Amino acid sequence: MTSPAASAARTDVRFPSGETTCAAWLYAPAGGGDGPRPAVVLGHGLGAVKEMGLDAYARRFAAAGYVALAFDYRHFGESGGEPRQLLDPARQLDDWAAALAYVRGLPQVDADRVAIFGSSFGGGHAIVMAARDRRVAAAIAQCPFTLGIRSAMTIDPKGTVGVTVRALRDVAARVLGRPPVRVALAGAPGTPALMNAPDALAGYTALMPDDREVAGEVAARVALQIPLMRPGAKAKDVRCPILFCVCDKDTVAPVGPTLKYAAQAPRGEVVRYPVGHFDIYLGEPFERAVADQVAFLQRHVPVAAG
Repeated sequence: MTSPAASAARTDVRFPSGETTCAAWLYAPAGGGDGPRPAVVLGHGLGAVKEMGLDAYARRFAAAGYVALAFDYRHFGESGGEPRQLLDPARQLDDWAAALAYVRGLPQVDADRVAIFGSSFGGGHAIVMAARDRRVAAAIAQCPFTLGIRSAMTIDPKGTVGVTVRALRDVAARVLGRPPVRVALAGAPGTPALMNAPDALAGYTALMPDDREVAGEVAARVALQIPLMRPGAKAKDVRCPILFCVCDKDTVAPVGPTLKYAAQAPRGEVVRYPVGHFDIYLGEPFERAVADQVAFLQRHVPVAAG
């Protein structure tokens, strides 16, 4: 059996978004084939970059015959945008739209057969984008962020106070034209971090690449936005097939709201895994999830049209 790593060629690319460009990895299936192929656009979670596990998913999709694009949001990783580590949900959705436009313009891609894959915070974005863009052929929302207030409640009271103080200081810094005040993405219970459940720090750290340093902080102002966000509410407006990959032991994106919203998607499918939020990226849970995702794509966006 040919390994996924040997089945796809990866190229560094950039595409325009707003005032700058987003960095991405473009994967071409081995063997080429006749005519344009379907594609999958992949975006990551809260403050994460493509080096934190997206490569594995993209390679599996490419090994199954799909063109795949894994990208970094503006302000993160190798993408442009100042200030660095600015997590702006509206700008990230614009980056998704720009990534879709770029992929649809590739000569090797069938523009009407482009699917999207989002994980965690990006899973919420995938729901919103599938509702907004009726050309999206299929969507995968993995351990998705669906209801901000419930995710905010996973931070313990001591941590919430610290995060709120930093967020207010960051808002003041923006008004005064000063550099952002940052907050940790993941931390131990009781510490000021956007994720401080017992498994958050170890889980997030396990996704960090060995060959490059990745900032583990973001501008704290986003903490005031997160409780008001309800990306899952857009599931009812998604007309394409959408797969919800749900982690039953999720301590970051609570399962209850996700299952409620998934039931409202007209063509929604749900697969549940007995693991935590960060477990699905690695080992056997990853193998199970990505196999289900490839099977979903092959049913709804087959490589051979028709």
